[in-house]
Amino acid sequence: MTALKAAEIDRFIANPPDSGAVVLIFGPDTGLVSERATRLVAKATEGDSDPFNLIKIDASELASDPNRLIDEVLTIPLFGGRRIVWVKDAGGKNLTPALDPVLKLDDWQTFVVLEGGDIKKGVGLRKLIETHRRAVALPCYADNDRGIDQLIDEETREAGLSITREARGALHSLLGGDRMASRGELKKLCLYALGKGRIDSEDIEAIIGDASSFEMSELIDAAASGDIALLDHGLERLSEAGSKASVIANQALKHFQHLHRMRIDVDKGKNAQAVIDGQRPPVFFSRKPKLAQQLRIWSLADLERAMEILAEATKISRLNDPLGVPVLSEALLTLGRVARARTQRR
Repeated sequence: MTALKAAEIDRFIANPPDSGAVVLIFGPDTGLVSERATRLVAKATEGDSDPFNLIKIDASELASDPNRLIDEVLTIPLFGGRRIVWVKDAGGKNLTPALDPVLKLDDWQTFVVLEGGDIKKGVGLRKLIETHRRAVALPCYADNDRGIDQLIDEETREAGLSITREARGALHSLLGGDRMASRGELKKLCLYALGKGRIDSEDIEAIIGDASSFEMSELIDAAASGDIALLDHGLERLSEAGSKASVIANQALKHFQHLHRMRIDVDKGKNAQAVIDGQRPPVFFSRKPKLAQQLRIWSLADLERAMEILAEATKISRLNDPLGVPVLSEALLTLGRVARARTQRR
């Protein structure tokens, strides 16, 4: 079976197969990988009160002892129920010797969940899983606008809160890099606004505006505005913190794509401030001056070249994590120098 599409994943997690299967959950959004694995295991074990039927194994154990997995899969539960094997950190280990005997079985009842990382298409576990009829791959990529809206709705509904349109727009510029981090920030925001009945822009400024989890927006703005000193400082912190370069590169690419769409409208004769004010979801009020400045700096041709640079940086950082930070740093510094040069010409 091939990897499921985004629209199919939630349905699969809500109704996992009753028969045995191997499910690989992978992707660059490690928070979403962990969340989906947890939800899938919880649904698959629903109604089974025997804790011994859930087996958690670290991938390093299977790499050193490949026979362990087939032994667990063929073990019959002593008191009935469904046996679940949950393998953590599966992306970084060679698990082919452990999985091959399982996938060669004609029939089995154990449900195997593999929690992986960002795995390239056509290699390793993805190649093994995506070509097998009783195996399923669930890709996990950074949330798009629809996914962020769904996440906001889930957390605000659970807290019994409403949210203003401007506040929702502000969250779109801050969330999406990592599902677990995004959900954590939303929970803090809802707790802060509890009792008010509604979340507004001031609440976001107070709780998320200075959150270290979202310093990437400041880093991206520094590159787009040509603030080299602030960019250098941000890149140093990025390197020291061990942040996920592919996530930041993707967010930077989305930002420049947004600028590109707005620049097209401005070049058609529309007023820049009106274009910014008319964005949907709305732009957070504190970021409007920054976007106005960036629209003055960047031409359509420069933005198209910037998107090419960031697309390449995103690709390299996803395929080769150790190269991610230096490649992203070089890309952002290049864009920062371009922005500064264009500013000095004015």
